[in-house]
Amino acid sequence: MTPDDKKWMRRALKLAEKAQQQNEVPVGAIIVHNNEVIGEGFNQPVTNNDPSAHAEMQAIRAACIHSNNYRLPNTTLYVTLEPCVMCAGAIIHSRIERVVYAAKEPKAGAAGSGYNLLNDNKLNHNVNCEQGPLSEQSSQLLRQFFIARR
Repeated sequence: MTPDDKKWMRRALKLAEKAQQQNEVPVGAIIVHNNEVIGEGFNQPVTNNDPSAHAEMQAIRAACIHSNNYRLPNTTLYVTLEPCVMCAGAIIHSRIERVVYAAKEPKAGAAGSGYNLLNDNKLNHNVNCEQGPLSEQSSQLLRQFFIARR
């Protein structure tokens, strides 16, 4: 963990709250390069009628546009929920160096909980991945969202 991890995760959590306000699963993500946010996003698959509009995908798209490059070396992705397989694929292809996530996703997580795609030795890029700060706050936000939906 770095001293700034909590600060960046707080920003991602605010984006998750924005997703919740739009009746989307509350997940937020930001991408940081040289201590600057170069991309951010929150879940919008329902709003956009797009199953790929996860927070990570939105942040990756924004960061690639900002960088004018489809590769994002030397970046860190902060996300409030462990990435799924789809997002892990995009993380690998974009060459993000590090992923810090808050809440684990035991069923569909691809950073070690359900699957370990981000560190699969068969792939040509591995990602430094760790569970970071604000895990309980992120988990609570997700729990409250799904309780309200039931």
